[in-house]
Amino acid sequence: MVTALPALDPRRLRHVFGAFPSGVAAVAALVDGAPVGIAASSFTSVSLEPPLVSLCVAHTSNTWPVLRSAARIGVSILSADQDRAARQLAGRGGDRFAELRWRVSEHGAVLLDGASGWIETSIEQEVRAGDHDVILLRVHDLDADHGISPLVFHASQFRRLEP
Repeated sequence: MVTALPALDPRRLRHVFGAFPSGVAAVAALVDGAPVGIAASSFTSVSLEPPLVSLCVAHTSNTWPVLRSAARIGVSILSADQDRAARQLAGRGGDRFAELRWRVSEHGAVLLDGASGWIETSIEQEVRAGDHDVILLRVHDLDADHGISPLVFHASQFRRLEP
């Protein structure tokens, strides 16, 4: 006989999950001539062969259904100085790209200037997982500057690494 476990309080889950620091990435592309993007703290590397990365997107996102139509999607690993960009891209309204410096790849991926790294990707697979989708992205091109300190998300706050 299998006994059902009690449901866990989402606030408690968020509190404990927040104990694990993560980087912050801008995930963006040009769609119908305009930049579309989100901030993601669930970004991670997956595989070297084939080259894959992943991120998780909530089913409640209004932006992902638009963004997922792009042929190529840029992932910018945000620098410690880009906390404003992270807040804008995580916001629900307004021009998320106002006053941000960005460029577009030949294939339509939007990449933020000043990021500590960037990756040009395309969607490889989407996997439904609870209240989120796990998005596997194939890497087509990338670069990084390890001299630029990354932005870190920990305990629901943006932070910087200490030297």
